Amino acid sequence: MLKTLRWLLSLMLLVGAAGAGATGTATAAGGPAGADTTSAGTTGADTAGTDIKDRILAIPGMSLIEEKPVSGYRYFVLDYTQPIDHRRPWKGTFQQRLTVLHKATDRPTVFFTSGYGLSTNASRSEPTRLIDGNQVSMEYRFFTPSRPAEPADWSKLDIWQAASDQHRIFRALDRIYHRNWIDTGGSKGGMTATYFRRFYPNDMDGTVAYVAPNDVVNKEDSAYTKFFETVGNADCRAALNAVQREALVRRDEIVARYQRYADTNSLTFTTVGSADKAYENVVLDLVWAFWQYHLESECPTVPKPTATTDELYSFIDTISGFDFYTDQGLSYYTPYYYQAGTQLGAPTFATPHLKGLLRYPGIYQPRSYVPRSIPMTFQPWAMPDVDNWVQHHAQRVLFVYGTNDPWGAEPFRLGKGAKDSFVMWAPGANHGANIAKLNPADNAKATAEVLKWAGVTPGTTLAPFNAKLDVRDDVMERRPL
Repeated sequence: MLKTLRWLLSLMLLVGAAGAGATGTATAAGGPAGADTTSAGTTGADTAGTDIKDRILAIPGMSLIEEKPVSGYRYFVLDYTQPIDHRRPWKGTFQQRLTVLHKATDRPTVFFTSGYGLSTNASRSEPTRLIDGNQVSMEYRFFTPSRPAEPADWSKLDIWQAASDQHRIFRALDRIYHRNWIDTGGSKGGMTATYFRRFYPNDMDGTVAYVAPNDVVNKEDSAYTKFFETVGNADCRAALNAVQREALVRRDEIVARYQRYADTNSLTFTTVGSADKAYENVVLDLVWAFWQYHLESECPTVPKPTATTDELYSFIDTISGFDFYTDQGLSYYTPYYYQAGTQLGAPTFATPHLKGLLRYPGIYQPRSYVPRSIPMTFQPWAMPDVDNWVQHHAQRVLFVYGTNDPWGAEPFRLGKGAKDSFVMWAPGANHGANIAKLNPADNAKATAEVLKWAGVTPGTTLAPFNAKLDVRDDVMERRPL
C-alpha cells in the first residue's frame, strides 16, 4: 500500500505547479470559520526598481536560506514564518520552506506543491514550462524541517491549515508577481492544489492537478478491486498475481533474509511491529506498485513462480522496496500517513489469490505506519466536502490521469456546476501521466486552457527544454500517494 509513496515524492516534486491570478481580496469562501483573509504582510515588497531578492526579503517573516545559480533564472531557497494554527495565530509559529524560481515579474507564476517535502534543487513543473513563467514551490507542513517544535500538535496537520499556509504565501508574493497564477501538483500534490482551490477559490486563475485520488467514502473501495481485475492484459495480471502469491509461499525463507539485511544495516521495525509484518506489507504493495510505476510493456520482466529465491527477492525489492516499512523508511512519510488516516482516506482491494497466506488481517492501513504515540481519528466529512465543491463549484480546473494508474480508480469527477473544467486521461500511462502524454486532441485542448488561464497568448514561444530543469526523476514516492 505504500511502495508508492517513495516514488510519488519525486513525481510530485516535478509534475505539479501552482498559481492563479489574484483577484484582490482572497477569501476562504465556504471554508472553516476563522480562515485568514488578511494580507500576509507585503509592506515594501512591491517596491519597483529594487533587486528581486531585496523585494522578496522585504516581506515580513521571509528569510533567505540560500540563493543558487540557475541559468536564465534567479533561484531562492527561503523560510517563511507561519502560524501553527491559522485560527489562533498567537499560539505560536514555525518556519516553512519554499523556493522561488524567478524569471520576471511580468510573467505568470505557477504555485507548485508536492504535498510532501521540498527539493531545494531547481526544477520546473510542466505548467511552468508551458507558460514560461515563475515557479513558487512550498514544503507541506509537518514535513521536516517545516514543522512545529516537538512536542508537535498533530491536530494542526489538516487540509485547511495547509491550504491556509499556501494562501498566506500567495498573498505575500502576489504584490511582486502580480500576473496570473496557476497552482499545480501531482498525486498528493494534485490533491493539495485542489484543496487549496476549495478553501481559497479566488487566489488562483487555474489549477492543473495531476493523478489526484479522490477517496470520497473511505470504506467503499470496490473501484480499486475492479481496477486490478481489468488493468492491462489477462496474462500480465495472472503473472503478477502468481509471483505475489509465491512471495508469500516462500515468506519464512525471505523474511529471514530480510531480517539479516535489516540487522546489517541497523534498520528496525518498531512501528510496523516485526520484519514479518513489514514483509506482508511489502508483498501487498507488489501488484499496485508495478502498475503505478511501470508500463504494460514491462510485463515480460515479471518472474515465473518457479524463479529462484534470489530472483524473487530482487524483483520484490525492485518493485516494492524492502527499506520502506522499516522505521527509517517510514519516518519521512509519517505526516502523509497521519493525513491518510484522519482525512484523505486510503485504498483497499480484494486479494482472493492470497487466501490462506496473509497472517495479519487489517495491517494494510495508515494506522499501522504511524507511531502509536500520535493519536488519529478519522474525519469522514473532509473528502465529501471537497468532492462536492469540485462537482458543483470548480472553475478552471484540469485533472489529468493515466488509464493504467491504480490511483486513478477513484478520480475527481465534474458535475453540472463545474465551469471551464476538465478531466482528461492519458492512454496507457501510469502515475507519471501529464499533459504531454495525452492524445493529441486533448493535449492541444489542455495546453490551450492552461495558456488561457495564465493569460499567455496562444502560439507564444514557450520555454525551451532544459535538461537540468525539466528531466523528471521517475522514482516517485510510495503507494500512499
